[in-house]
Amino acid sequence: MISKEIENCIVKYLSQSADIADLDLLNKWIAEEDNQVIFKSFVETNFAINLVMNDPNKDNIRERLLKEIRKEKSFCIRRRFFSVAKYAAIAILFLGIGLLIKQNFNHEIVPREDVITLQLENGDVKMLNEDDSSYIISVDGDKVGQQKGNRLIYNKNYSQSELVYSTVRIPNGKRFSVVLSDGTQVHLNSGSSLTYPIEFAKDRARKVQVTGEAYFEVTKDENHLFVVNTQGLDIHVYGTKFNVSNYSEDAAAEVVLVEGEVSLFDSEKNRKEGGEFFIKPGFMGVFNKTNKKISEKKVNTALYTSWMNGNLVFRNTTFENIIQKLERHYNVVVINNNKDLGHETFNATIETEDETIEQVFNYFNTVYKIEYNIVENKIIIN
Repeated sequence: MISKEIENCIVKYLSQSADIADLDLLNKWIAEEDNQVIFKSFVETNFAINLVMNDPNKDNIRERLLKEIRKEKSFCIRRRFFSVAKYAAIAILFLGIGLLIKQNFNHEIVPREDVITLQLENGDVKMLNEDDSSYIISVDGDKVGQQKGNRLIYNKNYSQSELVYSTVRIPNGKRFSVVLSDGTQVHLNSGSSLTYPIEFAKDRARKVQVTGEAYFEVTKDENHLFVVNTQGLDIHVYGTKFNVSNYSEDAAAEVVLVEGEVSLFDSEKNRKEGGEFFIKPGFMGVFNKTNKKISEKKVNTALYTSWMNGNLVFRNTTFENIIQKLERHYNVVVINNNKDLGHETFNATIETEDETIEQVFNYFNTVYKIEYNIVENKIIIN
């Protein structure tokens, strides 16, 4: 049995009318394990009521309610200097983002189903189904590799003939991997592309070109330097693991070194002129596209490689930048009419494979009162 005072605090919390004193009292009360169970039952009941009000179909209500309750997800978004940030733990620990859905539960964004494409050396474009398993056939009819689900795996071989290039393009909302002919693995993020030879040449360096974001696990070969070009920046690789992020809208290219050694330099300059910049593991090299200068800083590399596990991690990131990444990973359109909000900074961890874009924005609305509407396939922030 809970006191009337605590019950009122819970009601205020669920109706978004709790003040600092209410949250403080609720935060202390919920620290006890038995009270966590009680609090969760209130939340589930509140969620069920909201569903009934928005959907008269009882079968749908039961199915959706169970789906949301079972998620038991942990979702954390905290805005810098937000005075009530510590109380968000109440929602983080017990609700999960799925339990915070309210009136716009029935409004759904349906992402476009864009496809992954492979452009062959003669310009022909082949659409890749992520569930397929088939051979990769060159224009000459040779089997140069195989597709296995969401990976292209090329035959291990060095060619003595002229280089032949292919390009794989990954649309927003998808990820894909390519294993090159030397065994190097390239993991491509949403909205990225990779241009590469189907077989590297025996008498020259291994060169590829990437736009967007990719994680490289480069096979060491002392006789063949590995070079990545990304929109004005060259990366010389010496058997290593690193992440490169350079979308066309970015002001700078970022290279995060996890293991090994790489050097960076402006593609328009000769690296022998002193422009080569070496970075160490645990550091990020930043190439400013405007002034062409390279700098470095120490980072937590896990934050920059979490996208491979379906997570988006933001640390002191502007809302404008968060929106860009949400659009790319969910393949949706977000229109922000609140220009002041664009420069606010947030810390956030979003599990894109488990959390829908509607759930993400419902959480923003619940915790930070960020108002939005869904119109057709767009999210409009007021």
